[in-house]
Amino acid sequence: MSARRKSRKRALDVLYQADLRDESIRGTLESYIGRMPEPRPEHLTYTVRLVEGVMAHLDRIDEVISSYAEGWTLDRMPVVDRNLARIAVFELLYADDIDSPVAITEAVELARSLSTDDSPRFLNGVLGRIAEYAA
Repeated sequence: MSARRKSRKRALDVLYQADLRDESIRGTLESYIGRMPEPRPEHLTYTVRLVEGVMAHLDRIDEVISSYAEGWTLDRMPVVDRNLARIAVFELLYADDIDSPVAITEAVELARSLSTDDSPRFLNGVLGRIAEYAA
């Protein structure tokens, strides 16, 4: 697993936990980092960037996802899918160093291993439409 994919998976862990438990993202991130043994992995920097980016732009990210997820509300989406979409939309809209196809592929691959059978196709469709908007 690449360092960036590990970062995305860790970011998903934090966002998933905060979402599922209805806790603050910042508090969940601080607790997550606090439980990690020293030395911390180098890819943790990108994890923090993703989580803080989603946190800073959450309202706009959720608005965009809601607009492009035809027939789905955020509340109806599986928690994993919702948070994978948030990470990918952050990368699509705010991370100039990540190409759109990479952000989409990473979300789809994580969904393939962590979510439902329909999730990869669903995320690919939604994120593809958002990428067109972001271009």
